[in-house]
Order: sequence, then C-alpha cells, then structure tokens
Amino acid sequence: MDILIALLPALFWGSMILFTVYIGGTAYSQILGITIGALLFALVEYGFASPEITAKVFWVGLASGALWTVGQIGQLQSIKKIGVALTMPISTGMQLIATTLFGALVFSEWHDAVTTGLGLSALLLILAGVFLTSAKPKGALSDAADSSKMRNALMMLTVSTLGYLSYAVLAAFFKVNGADAVLPQSIGMVLMALLLTAREKPYNRDTLKNILPGIVWAFGSFFMFVSQPKVGVAISFSLAQVAVAISTLGSIFILKEKKTPDQMKKVVLGIVLIIVAAVLLGIAKDY
Repeated sequence: MDILIALLPALFWGSMILFTVYIGGTAYSQILGITIGALLFALVEYGFASPEITAKVFWVGLASGALWTVGQIGQLQSIKKIGVALTMPISTGMQLIATTLFGALVFSEWHDAVTTGLGLSALLLILAGVFLTSAKPKGALSDAADSSKMRNALMMLTVSTLGYLSYAVLAAFFKVNGADAVLPQSIGMVLMALLLTAREKPYNRDTLKNILPGIVWAFGSFFMFVSQPKVGVAISFSLAQVAVAISTLGSIFILKEKKTPDQMKKVVLGIVLIIVAAVLLGIAKDY
C-alpha cells in the first residue's frame, strides 16, 4: 500500500502536463492557472494541517515557489515548440543531471566509490535515455525550422532546469521542511506568475480552466510528503520519476503526438533508462 501511495506523485505530476496541453491556452495563461490552482489547494491544506510557518519558512518558501514558476513556464514554452513527448524526457534528464551534480559538488553526496559509481552510471543512462527519446525518424532529413525550434526549446529548458534546481536546492540548503512551506511556496508561485505574465494579460477562460492542472500538481506534492515518511526519501524520489513515462506516453497515445514505430521503440527504451537512472540516484542518496 505504501508503494502505491508513493506512486501517486508520478501519476498526478505526469497527468498534469497532459491536462494542461489538452485544455490549451498560451504558456502564460497555463502557468497563471496552474499556480492559482496550487494556491487554492494550499489554502485548503493549511486550514486542515495548520503547519508552523516561521519567518524563515515563509521567505524561503516564497523564493523557492517563485523559482518553481520560472522552471515550469520554461517547460510549458518548450512544449509549445517541440511537444510533450520530446520536452518531458529532455527536461527530466536535465533536472536529474543538474540536481545530481549539484548534490555531488556542493552537498558532497558522492562520498565514496560506491555513490560515485552509482552517480556516474546514472548520468550516463540519463544521457543515453535523452538521446533515444529525442531521436528523429529513420531517414528524416535535417530541417532548418525544426533545428531552430529544438535550439529554442533547449534554451528554454536550460532556464527551466535552473529554476527547478534552485527551487529544489533552496529548501534543502536552509533545512526547511517542505510540508511547512507549501502555502508560502504557492504564494511565491502565483506572484512570479503574475510578474512573468503581466504584459500578456492572460486573464481569460483558458486561465480558469488551467486551475484544474494546478490542483492536480498540488495533489502530487501532497502525496509526496505523505509517502516520504513511509518509504523514505530515496524510494519516493525514484518512483516520482515515473511521471516522465506517464506524460511522454500519454502525449503519444492520448494527445496523438506522432511517432514512427522505430521512434516508439527508442522512446520506450529511453524512458526505461531514465527511470533506472533515477532508481540508481535514489540508492546513492540512501547509501
């Protein structure tokens, strides 16, 4: 039962992207709706849980939430360029590489030969997984427009990765309990979304509809906090990466993003490699 609960974050986070793309709208209306949905969930949760929000928790939560929004809007903009099936494995791979290297270099998480070996093996698997999931169809000619879209998407995902990395690292650096920071984070998420979308004026029906994916994302975070004391941080972290399989395969089978049979084989293998890499990183964290 505990493992099933630990899989729920992957289910909610993976399906959140599918809901967002299905609902539609610009990246600006999507990010504003998502963050409002997360804030509404946080307000309800606060009413039931009443966490202790100290000054440190508030400001760290506010900052990390704002940085999450930077990461999320970059991902949404990339999806507009190259689709979910390409964006999500690349984005997940970049995040895993960034957080792993940061943990190794700054927090000294690779403290012996075993953790170093696991970490390096995981990084190689991630690179291989990203390469496979982003492979073009056999015999496809290089297209200048597609190459330009991919370059733009990679730039967006680089900024996105930095936002997600900062979001994840900030709470760990200041030793803030994630469950206590949910409300301040959601406030920071909305404030940054309002700042980033101010010129676009995304106050429309699409924004209202995208509140639902925001609530879905918040449920994922809620079950992550629930599962971590039950199965441990390492296992919950590893299982959460199954989200990339849900979002990527869902985009192909539900959103009908086209892939050739050869590409499908590579996509499935690439996703498996990324998830295996996440498991290795989880073992290294717990070693």
